[in-house]
Amino acid sequence: MKHMFLVALAIGFAVPAASQAACCYFSAKNTDILQPAQKVFITWDPAEKIETFTVQPKFEGNALDFGMVIPTPTQPKLNEMPRDFFKHLAVYTIMRKREFPHSKLLPLIEPQPQFDFLANRGNGPVPMNAPLVKSEPVAEQRKPAIKILEVGTVGSLEYKIIEAGRADDLFKWLKDNQYTYSGDEATLNFYVQKKWIFTVMKIDTAQMKRNKDGTFAGEVTPTRFQFTSDKLVYPLKITQISVREKTEALFYVQAPFKCDLPGDMTYQYTWVPMLQGAIGCAGGLPGGGQQWLDSYKNQIPPLLARANQLNFRFFPGQRPQPNNKGHIPTTMEWARKLTKNDVGILSGKFTYSERVPDPDEGFTLADAKDKERAKAIAKVIRARLAKAQKERPIGYLVREAPADDVRNLQQLAGHLSESWFITKFRKIFARDEMNDDLLIVPARYNDTEDNSEYEEILPSSPP
Repeated sequence: MKHMFLVALAIGFAVPAASQAACCYFSAKNTDILQPAQKVFITWDPAEKIETFTVQPKFEGNALDFGMVIPTPTQPKLNEMPRDFFKHLAVYTIMRKREFPHSKLLPLIEPQPQFDFLANRGNGPVPMNAPLVKSEPVAEQRKPAIKILEVGTVGSLEYKIIEAGRADDLFKWLKDNQYTYSGDEATLNFYVQKKWIFTVMKIDTAQMKRNKDGTFAGEVTPTRFQFTSDKLVYPLKITQISVREKTEALFYVQAPFKCDLPGDMTYQYTWVPMLQGAIGCAGGLPGGGQQWLDSYKNQIPPLLARANQLNFRFFPGQRPQPNNKGHIPTTMEWARKLTKNDVGILSGKFTYSERVPDPDEGFTLADAKDKERAKAIAKVIRARLAKAQKERPIGYLVREAPADDVRNLQQLAGHLSESWFITKFRKIFARDEMNDDLLIVPARYNDTEDNSEYEEILPSSPP
C-alpha cells in the first residue's frame, strides 16, 4: 500500500533549547523534537485494499507544543483509541513458558528421586556465529495550492486533513499556522509528488513528564487511521528527519498471513538460528518451527552466508547487537494465527493461561508431619504427579499478568480477528536505513509460506 507515518513538528512559540537543535523535519527555531521510538498496530485487508493503522510515538524535546504530520495515500478516517491500547497488546502477547507440577510436601515426608520432566530436553543450544541477521520557486500572485479537506478533534487532539499540490505551498501554510519549517524540503516533497494526503495534529506537552532542564519525554495517545491503499507500506522516509541516530519500532501486523520485512531486514536472520538452537526441546519445536526449518532447509546455508556478509551474529539467549555499520537485524517477538480460543480470551470465555495442578492440594504441613497420615498422603501426591507427567509430559503452558490487566484485554475486542495472523516484530532503524518507505510483505520464500508460530519461550530465546 501507499502509506502514512508521522513526523514531529514544533510550534513557533516553544521554549528555548538547551543545545543546538538536531535535524528534525519541522521544528521551531531553537527547539528540538526527536522521535526515539514508536509502537505500531497495522491491520491489512489485501482483498479490500484497506489499511488500518494505529501508532503511538514516543517524543523527546523542549517545545511547549508540537505537532505531527501523517501522510497517507488517500483521505483517512480518524478514530480515538484507548490510551493503554499498546499495553493491552503487550499483555496479550506475553510469551508462554513450560511449567510442571511440584510438591513442597513430598520431600518432607520421604526422600525420593525427583520427577525429571526435562530429561528429553537435550543439551541445549550451542552458540553460533552466523546470520541468521528541488523545490520550485513560488510564482508571484499565485494562489497557494492548499485545500483543507477536514477539520476536527479526535480524543483531545485537534487535526486538519489537507491536500497540497506543491511542497512550498505546504511549507507556507504550516508557517502561517504557527509552524516554522527548518527541515529538508525534498523529504516532504517526496510525498507531495505522490499526491498523498497530510493530516496535521497539534500535541500539547503539558501532560508529558518534564525533566529538570525543561525538556520532556512522553507518548502521544494512540489514534487510528483507516484508508485505502494499493500496498502495505510503512512511510519510513518521513520519520528519518525526526531521528538523530536511530529509532526503535515495534510492529504488530495483523493480516490473513504472517508478515515480514523484505530483503536484509527480514526476521529470518534471527528466527532460523533461534529455531536451530532450540532443536532437542522436549516434544520437538513448538508452533510448526520444525516444519519451517524442513521447508526452508535448502535456503539456510545461503541465509547464513548472507548473514555473515552483513556481520550479523546470533547468540542464543542474547539480543542481537549492531554490526560494523550500526545495523541490527529484525527480531520476531510473537506470532500466531488467532484461533477462536485466542479471541475468546478477550471476553473471558477462555483462560489467559493454563493452570498447573497443585499435587499438594487439600493437604497441609501439619498433615505431612502426622506420621499416621504421611504415608497415605505421599501415595496420593505421587499418583497426582504421575498422572500429570503422563497427561502433560512436556509441562503446562503458562504466563503471568495482573488480574486487572487480563480483564482489560476486553478493550482489544473488535480489533483482533479470528483466523488472521498477528506478527509482532522489532526493528531498530539506523538513519541510513530510512532513505525510503518500508514495504511489509508476506512471510515466505518463493512458494513456501512461513506459518511458524512463536508464543512459547525457547531455550535459545533472548530475554
